[in-house]
Order: sequence, then structure tokens, then C-alpha cells
Amino acid sequence: MSISPKMALLEEYALVARAFSAPARLMLLEQLAQSERRVEALAEKTGLTVANCSQHLQQLRRAGLVTSRRDGKAIIYRLSDARTLTFLGILGDVAERNLAQVGEILRGLTNGEDAPEPINRDELAARLSEGSVTVLDVRPADEFADAHIPGALNMAVTELDKFLTALDRNTEIVAYCRGPYCVYAHQAVAFLRKNGFNARRLDGGLPEWREDGRTIRSTS
Repeated sequence: MSISPKMALLEEYALVARAFSAPARLMLLEQLAQSERRVEALAEKTGLTVANCSQHLQQLRRAGLVTSRRDGKAIIYRLSDARTLTFLGILGDVAERNLAQVGEILRGLTNGEDAPEPINRDELAARLSEGSVTVLDVRPADEFADAHIPGALNMAVTELDKFLTALDRNTEIVAYCRGPYCVYAHQAVAFLRKNGFNARRLDGGLPEWREDGRTIRSTS
């Protein structure tokens, strides 16, 4: 008996869903949302071996989530569809709403305190135009060099204590990082608020800002 059209469709949908089912593949998608990368760079960023990284990338490619090109001997991967970012965000929202453990993990990032509501991208854009906000990009320096929000300062979470005296306590600080699964912005906001700063995180990260069609800068 041949498979019904409905079951055929569901099999294809399930193929995509299964591609999201491994933490390693979610990390790879998060990295590719920043910029296209070579396999070796992705392996280094995610802590995977090159062989394991390649296997996960093949799974993502079979599901149509990533594509690749050759640059000499190197294979460079990128996201196939920017709407993957939307799916990742929805997946995180559903998990946070329905899994108590997710909320506990997020509260652990803020020392058990309720985090302030994040600022949306429209509001941040308006505040940047007014010059009434300090924006911190707390991603690694190489990702900041590839692309960042204009006017943002790059400070790693682990080095924030070195820059506290350079930050204006009378100006609100907004921190952002890679997107819905990145915890750097949560950690930065918790640290800054503990030290007396008015700080919030951005709703979304650099990839969402770029997909909105907003201006970005590069120093690489």
C-alpha cells in the first residue's frame, strides 16, 4: 500500500523536527545565525570534534536547514532560511512557558531574582537615535567584529568587572548576545544590576536585529 499524501507530508515535517532534537545541532544553528562558518570554526565554537560536528551538519542539511559551499578545500555552512530564527525563538518560548525546569535555569542566571522585562528592538532603535542608552554586545570579539549593532560596546561577560568604572550609572544599559538561546545577556544584566546599574537585555539578539532590516556594522 502506498503512503498517503498526508503521511508523506508528516514524514517530511518530522524530518525537520528531528533535526532540532539534539542540543549540539541547536548550538550549531545558533552559531550559523551569527554568520556563515567553516566546519572547523563551528567545531571550535561548540566544543565538538570536527567529525561529530560534520555529522550534525549533515543532519541539518538533510532537513534543509543549512546549506554549504566550497572555498578551496574548506566547506562553509550557512542557514538556508532566516525563518529558522523564528522557529528557534518559538521553541524557546514554548519550553519556558511549559517546562518548570527552564524557568528555574533562567532564574539561576539572575541569582534567583526576577529579571526585568527585556527591551524590544523598536524601542532600542528609538533610544539609540536619542542617544539615551548604552548598548553592550557581550558576544566574543570575533562575532562582534563580523557584525554588531551600531554604537554597541563589546565587553565579554567575564571581563565586565574591569569596565564598570567606564560605564555611566545614570544611563540605562541594554545587553544583547546571540539570540534566544544565548545566556550571556542574562548573565551580564544580572551582574550589572547587582553592581547598581539600571540594565536590561534586548529581546532577541544580533541575528533578529539584522533580520528586521536594521543597520549593522562590521570591523572585520
